[in-house]
Amino acid sequence: MFGILRPCRHSLSEDLAREWMSHLCGLCLSLRDDHGQASRVATNYDGLVLSVLTAAQSEEQSGTRKAGRCPLRGMRGADVADGSGARLASTVSLMLASAKISDHIADGDGLYARPGVRAVAGRVAARWRRGAQESGDGLGLDGAELAAVVDRQREAELSAREGTDVLTVTRPTEKATGEAFAHTAVLAGVPANADPLREAGRLFGRAAHLLDAVEDQEEDLANGAWNPLTATGTPVSRARELCDGAVLGVGLALREAEFVDDRLTRVLLVVELRKAVERVFAHAGHPTPSAHRGGADSEGHRHDAHHHGDQRENDHEDADGGESPPARGGCCSACGCAIPALEEPPRSRGLLAGCATALFMCCTCQLCCRDPHPGPWSGKPRHAVCDPCMCACDVGECCTGCRDTCDCCDSCCCCPCCP
Repeated sequence: MFGILRPCRHSLSEDLAREWMSHLCGLCLSLRDDHGQASRVATNYDGLVLSVLTAAQSEEQSGTRKAGRCPLRGMRGADVADGSGARLASTVSLMLASAKISDHIADGDGLYARPGVRAVAGRVAARWRRGAQESGDGLGLDGAELAAVVDRQREAELSAREGTDVLTVTRPTEKATGEAFAHTAVLAGVPANADPLREAGRLFGRAAHLLDAVEDQEEDLANGAWNPLTATGTPVSRARELCDGAVLGVGLALREAEFVDDRLTRVLLVVELRKAVERVFAHAGHPTPSAHRGGADSEGHRHDAHHHGDQRENDHEDADGGESPPARGGCCSACGCAIPALEEPPRSRGLLAGCATALFMCCTCQLCCRDPHPGPWSGKPRHAVCDPCMCACDVGECCTGCRDTCDCCDSCCCCPCCP
């Protein structure tokens, strides 16, 4: 599972969490139905945005179907998204997975450097590419053009030099995501939405490409792998400026489109995209300056992991000078599980014990919501995937929820409808 948009069930209302899971499962099953069981590994968080967008524009495209039991749903059945939106999402996800495999082969990353693995992976990538082309043609999306974008992306990377504008490298990705977003308007029968969604998709593609580069830059440097920021000499500050501009542009473009129900769309493409930018840059060692954080002001809450993490470290003493118990982390104190405990020095675990601990922490949402939490194997403190404090409210009905939960609407970090 990969992608930059990673909403947590604690940051979504119950109905939006159910809808998001419906689209995720619908994408997975569409991959299985159209391209075989093995292709389900191409399921990713970002691809399902296309399914969400299609359903948001037309009630006719928001249909569901019954799905059987699945281990990832606790062996429960569910109603999952069905229709052309899910098929478009699976088409683009498969092409994206094919491109990622091809990149790993070209860079000789890890196991891909071994001749046998490289040969098998190359055949898988080629088969998925053909499958994506065929299914794209069946949806009215030019499959050959979709595949050609991958080639143009590689050409742009090979021609990049020190001083090249990084946007030259991201342009093929921007064009591909823009066309995919615009095609959701065609499938939904709302052609007037094509232009604003094309712009939203273009900027989303820019942000996704740059965030991937920021996230991988240190590892790429260590492995001698190609990275667009390093190759073009682009400073991280410039990448952050472009990402912030893309987030703003996506929100503005969505305002120009007409939707039947855009709540989940705005959560993913406004709220979660902004969170992704903050998360990736913070994890890369470039946290958002406090003056620019959307949820920080002198009277309200500051909604970022580092603030709450620091506060937990420094606030062990209460107002009377006594010792107070350390905070246990979680999402606005919703996740109170403190097992396993953070220990000093860290207590490491073996392979099987670590796997069992990781499974328990995943099922109890500690990996995404407990900040900090101990690494399942190393025992060392780790940051949560999600922001530790998020308003669990519906977009569009969020001002009341925010005030009730965080009292943050004067400078709201989570609600695009707030000033």
